This record gives sequence, structure tokens and C-alpha cells, in this order.
Amino acid sequence: MFLRPISLSLALLLTTAPVLAQTAPTPPAVTQTEPRETIEGTLSQDRTIIAIPALATASVQNVAGLRTDSLGRQIAEVIAADLERSGLYDPMGPSGIPAISRAEVQAPRFAEWQARNAENVVHGFVDAGSNGSLVVGCYLYDTALGSELVRKGFEIQPGDWRRAAHKCADAIYSRLSGEAPFFDSRVAYIAESGPKGNRIKRLAIMDSDGGNHRFITNGQALAISPRFSPDYKKIVYVSYLNNRVRVFIYDVAAGSQKLVTESGNATFAPRWSPDGTQILYSMAVNGNTDIYRISANGGTPVRLTNTPGIDVGGSFSPDGKKIVFESDRSGGQQIYTMNIDGSNQQRISFGGGRAATPEWSPRGDLIAFTRMGGGEFRIGVMTPSGGGARMLTNSWQDEAPTWSPNGRVIQFFRTTPGREGKSSLWQVDLTGVNMRRLPTPQDGSDPSWGPVLP
Repeated sequence: MFLRPISLSLALLLTTAPVLAQTAPTPPAVTQTEPRETIEGTLSQDRTIIAIPALATASVQNVAGLRTDSLGRQIAEVIAADLERSGLYDPMGPSGIPAISRAEVQAPRFAEWQARNAENVVHGFVDAGSNGSLVVGCYLYDTALGSELVRKGFEIQPGDWRRAAHKCADAIYSRLSGEAPFFDSRVAYIAESGPKGNRIKRLAIMDSDGGNHRFITNGQALAISPRFSPDYKKIVYVSYLNNRVRVFIYDVAAGSQKLVTESGNATFAPRWSPDGTQILYSMAVNGNTDIYRISANGGTPVRLTNTPGIDVGGSFSPDGKKIVFESDRSGGQQIYTMNIDGSNQQRISFGGGRAATPEWSPRGDLIAFTRMGGGEFRIGVMTPSGGGARMLTNSWQDEAPTWSPNGRVIQFFRTTPGREGKSSLWQVDLTGVNMRRLPTPQDGSDPSWGPVLP
């Protein structure tokens, strides 16, 4: 994929300005707020108003069948949608607000944007580059101070225009929030179709907003439990075909896959180590389910748990030193942690109901999990020691949380009640307020949110 950050001086811009640092500070603590309004989900209060007119172009040109003026509007629409999804911003435009000229990209009409109550304004451009490429630039301005806050530029192949939009949105989000970015990332999940008793389950991937969707497997074998590798190049998942249960690693770029391990026993929940060299998985043998670790290149697995009942894991801590997993050894499903060699196994979840499907935050400060009780499944978070547990959702059946790259947002899947219950992908931020559904062409379950793309 050709998406090359460039200095905007190379795009014939006139001045230089500081660019966004690549490492953002640790996100501040978030607090619970009341919903501002209800649409597809609920939105947080006091959102910053940002005006986002269509990106300008020096001259309308056709590059690989794409008009630069049309792309300017589409890129602005993606930037606005990304920022709105964060729950922190109230984008204005690109529809319903004045377009800007190419000359205005570096000379905003600040008084006009202030009159529209915009606290910030995004300007940018799309121009034809060399050898069939496009050059995309984006700026963020403070309208009250009349100052430039962000400047980003990319030379891209035309098919990568959505990534340029996500990168611009990431730069804006990070500058205003002080948090690490997460828009330019992908989600692997299981696309489901067919009757509930005979579902076809296919591996699929898409952008974090549902764009660029594609199916990976054809549905002949049952696919479950996908997870992106830390370097984004591979996906590990489990395939069931007749009596063959196999853990595969799919190479996203090459479109090929290799076998990691195969068994006649039920196998599930593969998870990568932070360095991408090891994979955890769970396997049931003679009615007892335990957690194993195996090299990503295959070989002999190492058994990490050995207790009566069902141990399912798990998730590595970001430093790779510990594993969080679920076990029913106490009589019901609860959350435990252990060292990576299986030692020092300790229960950390207490209180009412059962707890399952834990996943460690990429920031290391929280563990997301599913709380089950009273006939309902809800998504919650707790500290690695089990303290501070709180619920973020309150629906009938929400489960299988997965973290955004910056540890602020959690995706999960929701199933509706009844014999014909449907599953869909949702996300919620740590306030529990900003919740919304992700668009997918079919029913969806078991999402895996990958890291920010390089």
C-alpha cells in the first residue's frame, strides 16, 4: 500500500509549521457523563464543534477514474465521520457549509467560522501528483486564536484515499484530545449468514469504520476467533471442517495461510503474544479444557493450565509478562491471571454473576470482560488486580470485547433475543456513553481490532 507521509512544502505550500508528534501522551482519565442525545447510539456532552469543508483542489483532474474535486468532498466526509464517532467532536460539514478555494487552505476566513460557532476548522486539498498518484494535505486551525495546530501531507495511490482521510482524522484527534490515534486501523470479524441453527461463518476484514470490507474465507469451513498479529500482516483463526479442527495463520498481503496446529479436539480462542512469536489457544481433551502456548511457526505446544473444568484464554498483558484468562474452577466462570509459564494463577473477578472473555487493554491499565448474570451479558472493565469493575453496556447479550489501538474504545458483538436472534458489531467508549453500531454487509460476531496501520 502506497501512503507516504510528505512535507507539505513539497506540495508547493508556502511555510513550515510543527507537525504532530508520533507519540501522544497517556490519555487522561475519563468520567461518566449523561447522554447528549440518542441516534443510532448515545453521544457525549460538550462536544467540540469542528467545521470541515470539502478539501479544495488546484484544478479538477481525473486520476485513475477519480475526480480530485469529488475526492475532496469524500475525504472530508470520512474525516467528519471519524471525529463524530469518537464522541468528542461535533463536525460541521462538508454539506451545508461554504466550500473553500485552494488559496484559502492556508488562509482561512476565521471570522466566518467563528460566526458559525466553530471552535476549530479543517482545511485541506487533493491534487494530482506524479506517476498517477494523488497528494492530500490537511490542516487544523484554532478559529479563536487564528493559529495552525496540525499540518499533514500524504502522497497516495488513488485507491488509498480512505487511508489518507483516516490519517488526517487521527492527527486532528490526537492534537485536540492528547490521546493516541485509532481511526487508521482495521477490524477482523466473523461474518454470519444462514439460519441460526446452521450458520455460515466466514472470516472478514474491514476498516475501523466498516469501509473497504472484504471476505477472507469462502464459508465451506466454519471460521471462528480471529485475531490480528501485532505487525498487522497476519490473522490467526480457528477452522472447523468435518472432524478437523485447525489453527491457521492467514497472510493478509499474500492471501495465503499456513497451519499452526491441528487436532480432533475442540480448539478455540487463539491469541498472539505482543511480540508475535507465540500463540495461546484453548483445547478440550477428555472433557477438560486447558490453555496451551505454541510457537507461531508451529511445533510442540506447552500446556499452561491443568485444573478440572474449563480454562479458556486468554490475553497477554502488553509487556508480555502475564496472561488473563477465564476459568470455572471455582464453580462458575471467573477471570484469572497467571505468569506466561502458567505459574501464580490468581482469581481477580468477584461480585455477582459470572465473568468471561477477558482482554487486556493495549495501555495495560484495564481488562475488558463480559459479565453474565440475570440472563444478560454486559461488557465491563476492571483493573488488572480486579478492582474498579464497572459496566459499560446494558443490553440483553453483549460479549467478546476487543480494544481500540489507543485503549479508549471497545468493540463487541450484540445478539438479539429469540430463535432468530441476529448478531451485530458495536462499539462503546470508556465513559459507557458513546455507543454505536458498525456497518457490516451480514451479521457479525467476534471482532478483533488491530493496531494502527504504519
